[in-house]
Amino acid sequence: MLQKLLKERILILDGAMGTMIQRYKLDENAYRGDKFKTHNIDLKGNNDILSLTQNKIIEEVHAKYLEAGADIIETNTFGANKISQSDYKLGNFAHEMNLASAKIARQIADKFTKQNPAKPRFVAGSIGPTSKT
Repeated sequence: MLQKLLKERILILDGAMGTMIQRYKLDENAYRGDKFKTHNIDLKGNNDILSLTQNKIIEEVHAKYLEAGADIIETNTFGANKISQSDYKLGNFAHEMNLASAKIARQIADKFTKQNPAKPRFVAGSIGPTSKT
Protein backbone atom coordinates (compact mmCIF):
# COMPACT_ATOMS: atom_id res chain seq x y z
CA MET A 1 0.00 0.00 0.00
CA LEU A 2 2.84 2.40 0.80
CA GLN A 3 4.44 1.86 -2.61
CA LYS A 4 1.08 2.42 -4.31
CA LEU A 5 0.47 5.68 -2.44
CA LEU A 6 3.97 6.95 -3.24
CA LYS A 7 3.16 6.59 -6.94
CA GLU A 8 0.01 8.67 -6.45
CA ARG A 9 1.17 11.52 -4.19
CA ILE A 10 3.86 12.88 -1.91
CA LEU A 11 3.59 11.43 1.59
CA ILE A 12 4.36 13.63 4.58
CA LEU A 13 6.70 12.46 7.34
CA ASP A 14 6.32 13.89 10.83
CA GLY A 15 8.76 16.42 12.25
CA ALA A 16 11.23 16.54 15.10
CA MET A 17 10.10 14.48 18.08
CA GLY A 18 12.62 16.07 20.46
CA THR A 19 11.50 19.60 19.67
CA MET A 20 7.89 18.70 20.38
CA ILE A 21 8.82 16.97 23.64
CA GLN A 22 10.73 20.09 24.78
CA ARG A 23 7.48 22.05 24.65
CA TYR A 24 6.26 20.03 27.64
CA LYS A 25 9.06 21.46 29.82
CA LEU A 26 9.46 18.19 31.70
CA ASP A 27 11.56 18.07 34.86
CA GLU A 28 13.78 15.27 36.13
CA ASN A 29 10.90 13.58 37.97
CA ALA A 30 8.76 13.53 34.84
CA TYR A 31 11.53 11.78 32.91
CA ARG A 32 12.00 9.23 35.70
CA GLY A 33 8.35 8.44 36.31
CA ASP A 34 7.71 5.67 38.80
CA LYS A 35 9.77 3.15 36.86
CA PHE A 36 13.11 4.91 37.35
CA LYS A 37 12.36 6.88 40.51
CA THR A 38 15.51 5.65 42.29
CA HIS A 39 17.86 5.48 39.29
CA ASN A 40 21.26 6.94 40.22
CA ILE A 41 21.88 8.90 36.98
CA ASP A 42 20.02 12.04 35.82
CA LEU A 43 17.55 11.12 33.08
CA LYS A 44 16.27 14.54 32.01
CA GLY A 45 16.81 14.88 28.27
CA ASN A 46 16.55 11.15 27.60
CA ASN A 47 13.50 11.49 25.37
CA ASP A 48 13.42 7.82 24.44
CA ILE A 49 12.71 6.80 28.02
CA LEU A 50 9.46 8.77 27.91
CA SER A 51 7.86 5.92 25.98
CA LEU A 52 8.15 4.00 29.26
CA THR A 53 7.51 6.79 31.77
CA GLN A 54 5.26 9.30 29.96
CA ASN A 55 3.62 7.30 27.18
CA LYS A 56 0.61 9.65 27.01
CA ILE A 57 2.91 12.54 26.08
CA ILE A 58 4.46 10.50 23.28
CA GLU A 59 0.99 9.58 22.07
CA GLU A 60 -0.02 13.27 22.11
CA VAL A 61 3.04 14.27 20.06
CA HIS A 62 2.25 11.62 17.45
CA ALA A 63 -1.40 12.73 17.36
CA LYS A 64 -0.39 16.35 16.78
CA TYR A 65 1.65 15.37 13.73
CA LEU A 66 -1.15 13.19 12.39
CA GLU A 67 -3.70 15.95 12.98
CA ALA A 68 -1.41 18.31 11.04
CA GLY A 69 -1.53 15.93 8.07
CA ALA A 70 1.44 13.59 8.45
CA ASP A 71 1.07 10.28 6.68
CA ILE A 72 4.03 8.67 8.44
CA ILE A 73 5.08 9.03 12.06
CA GLU A 74 8.44 7.95 13.40
CA THR A 75 8.84 5.94 16.57
CA ASN A 76 10.28 7.70 19.62
CA THR A 77 13.50 5.70 19.29
CA PHE A 78 16.15 8.10 17.99
CA GLY A 79 18.49 7.17 20.86
CA ALA A 80 16.84 3.96 22.03
CA ASN A 81 19.89 1.81 21.46
CA LYS A 82 22.27 0.15 23.86
CA ILE A 83 25.17 2.47 22.98
CA SER A 84 23.29 5.75 23.56
CA GLN A 85 21.38 4.46 26.57
CA SER A 86 24.64 3.41 28.22
CA ASP A 87 25.20 7.15 28.87
CA TYR A 88 22.26 6.88 31.28
CA LYS A 89 23.15 3.38 32.50
CA LEU A 90 19.98 2.13 30.79
CA GLY A 91 21.45 0.05 27.96
CA ASN A 92 19.51 -2.98 29.16
CA PHE A 93 16.24 -1.12 28.61
CA ALA A 94 16.82 -0.38 24.91
CA HIS A 95 14.67 -3.28 23.71
CA GLU A 96 11.85 -2.33 26.06
CA MET A 97 12.01 1.30 24.89
CA ASN A 98 11.87 0.27 21.23
CA LEU A 99 8.97 -2.09 21.77
CA ALA A 100 6.96 0.45 23.79
CA SER A 101 7.68 3.20 21.25
CA ALA A 102 6.60 1.04 18.33
CA LYS A 103 3.39 0.04 20.10
CA ILE A 104 2.51 3.65 20.93
CA ALA A 105 3.11 4.83 17.35
CA ARG A 106 1.25 1.89 15.82
CA GLN A 107 -1.71 2.37 18.14
CA ILE A 108 -2.14 6.06 17.35
CA ALA A 109 -1.57 5.52 13.61
CA ASP A 110 -4.23 2.82 13.59
CA LYS A 111 -6.62 5.11 15.46
CA PHE A 112 -6.24 7.83 12.83
CA THR A 113 -6.52 5.33 9.97
CA LYS A 114 -9.73 3.98 11.49
CA GLN A 115 -11.14 7.51 11.66
CA ASN A 116 -10.34 8.05 7.97
CA PRO A 117 -9.64 4.78 6.10
CA ALA A 118 -9.11 6.75 2.87
CA LYS A 119 -5.93 8.19 4.42
CA PRO A 120 -3.95 5.31 5.91
CA ARG A 121 -1.24 6.23 8.40
CA PHE A 122 2.15 4.53 8.62
CA VAL A 123 4.87 4.07 11.23
CA ALA A 124 8.59 4.24 10.51
CA GLY A 125 11.28 3.20 12.94
CA SER A 126 13.64 6.03 13.91
CA ILE A 127 17.32 5.24 14.34
CA GLY A 128 19.67 7.98 15.40
CA PRO A 129 23.43 8.10 14.91
CA THR A 130 24.07 7.13 18.60
CA SER A 131 25.74 9.35 21.12
CA LYS A 132 29.23 8.18 20.09
CA THR A 133 31.14 9.07 16.93
